[in-house]
Amino acid sequence: MGSLILCHKKKAKHPYEISRIHMRIYTIEELCYYFCNNLYLVDYTIINRQLCDWLDEELELYSLADELRAILDQNGPAEQFLLTVLSHASIYSASEITQIHNVLEHLKNQNEVEREKYKADNLLKAGEVASAILVYQSIVNKEWDDSMGRDFYGQIYGCLGSAYGRLLLYEEAAAMYEKGFQVCQDTKMLKAYLYCCYRYLPEAEYVKMLSNEPVYLSIGSVLKEEIRQAKESVHADTSAEQLKTWKRDYRRGNL
Repeated sequence: MGSLILCHKKKAKHPYEISRIHMRIYTIEELCYYFCNNLYLVDYTIINRQLCDWLDEELELYSLADELRAILDQNGPAEQFLLTVLSHASIYSASEITQIHNVLEHLKNQNEVEREKYKADNLLKAGEVASAILVYQSIVNKEWDDSMGRDFYGQIYGCLGSAYGRLLLYEEAAAMYEKGFQVCQDTKMLKAYLYCCYRYLPEAEYVKMLSNEPVYLSIGSVLKEEIRQAKESVHADTSAEQLKTWKRDYRRGNL
């Protein structure tokens, strides 16, 4: 049986508005939830005296507001500010706060474009595929950071290919994997590119494409064998009862 969490009794009459995402916050718990789900967005736009004043005046969290002002006065790090808020709210366990601290340390050592990728990676992991695609696209469409190297940007194209693939947009996915290979020459990209082509091209066109490039033909042969083995494995592991369940769920709109 789970334990009860006692929330702060005060709710703001006037919400704190996070303008960058048009979000209004009324409680300390909502603020903590925003922090924990948007660690890559936490910066000076929310870590400021305006937030301290709101906590003081609207939620009557006087000691917390004073502690946060002291952190700002001492030019303390953003992660100290954030962790102070989380610890005060008491809705996260010590292990959860430790995990959040580890993520913040990881982000602190990254530059802007790395943090953007981290944001997109987490959106993709959470199933927010369309939002992830927009962030990945913003990374490759603006001026590239030379310090990151071409492999980094090649991987971004690979992430875009994976995201489009999740949406079953294989033609778009193929285009991204092809760009990724052109940028970083990673043969894994080429293999993913050929798989996407296999999924959306008519068989005759796919075979013709392979025959025009010796390297395509070699990778295509390996890919064909892997697809065959995967199909056999699925067929062997899938019972008739499981198929019935999938069909029923599909008809009910659960898949």
